[in-house]
Amino acid sequence: MAFSKVWVLSEMQGNQVASVSLEILSFARSISEQVEAFGWGEIGSQAEKLGDFGAKVINVVEGIQNELPAVKVASAVKEVVQSGSGPDVILIGTSYDGRDIAGRLSAMLDVPVITNVTGLSLEGEELIASHSIFGGAIVAKSKFETSKTPKIFVIRAKTFAQEPAGGAPAEVKTLSYGDVGKKSDAKIIASHAEERSGPKLDEADIVVSGGRGLGEKENYAMIEQLAKLLKGAPGASRAIVDAGWVPYAYQVGQTGKTVKPTVYIACGISGATQHLVGMKNSKNIIAINKDKDAPIFSVADLGIVGDVHKVLPKLIEALQSRA
Repeated sequence: MAFSKVWVLSEMQGNQVASVSLEILSFARSISEQVEAFGWGEIGSQAEKLGDFGAKVINVVEGIQNELPAVKVASAVKEVVQSGSGPDVILIGTSYDGRDIAGRLSAMLDVPVITNVTGLSLEGEELIASHSIFGGAIVAKSKFETSKTPKIFVIRAKTFAQEPAGGAPAEVKTLSYGDVGKKSDAKIIASHAEERSGPKLDEADIVVSGGRGLGEKENYAMIEQLAKLLKGAPGASRAIVDAGWVPYAYQVGQTGKTVKPTVYIACGISGATQHLVGMKNSKNIIAINKDKDAPIFSVADLGIVGDVHKVLPKLIEALQSRA
């Protein structure tokens, strides 16, 4: 194996390990025999799950309650690195806390960070990162020129597949952090989770997305109805998110969610590169658009040239008749 030890930031989403954390653990096993998770809160209760994905150890930073975790988590990791027992590589998912932790670690340890990673491969003894730029039109490659460790990568969701390894439950260890002074004084006084009745957008097997071609906000109800009938999740283009039709949590694209469902249905979406970046790797893409020259058809496996206001009601009616 190329690296003696790799750490993966493992976060919780509700009462489960975040999908991106499991995806990254699946990759980490390919570059090191000693893969360890680190995190905070209830992550220590996930020894069986994380062990199944290859983590030998879970390093838990204790004493984080109702506060932003990055200061204390980064401080605790710094203590381990400076003791000489730290990892060669740290892999972090692209989340709010993940990016905060990566930035603070970079400053504390005086090491660079490679972010917005959409691919990671081992070439010889080096990790080469891929990045989608110019709206996904070009894939750029990057690597660290410095010999300093740890090498820190911040990775977008859906970059790797989730692949359990069948390992034994991970050993749980606790980490302590140094004096953080006033830097950890910010407190969380309230939190809000978007309501949903179906699967999460970035985990759904079927995604139905709507765009500006729907015409007006009220017509998005057809997207939600179709998604519900297909037991999928509703999504949206940036255009209608910016217009205030749906919450940001619905956005698919470069500045939104990256999805890789079995079926992706794009309704009234022209197919700007910003949107294509977030969904073009779906297994099967169905596009519905009245403009036969819309860019979305360039990535579609099945294209329907037609008005969404006529096609969607007929599709919904057909599905209801089979229920």
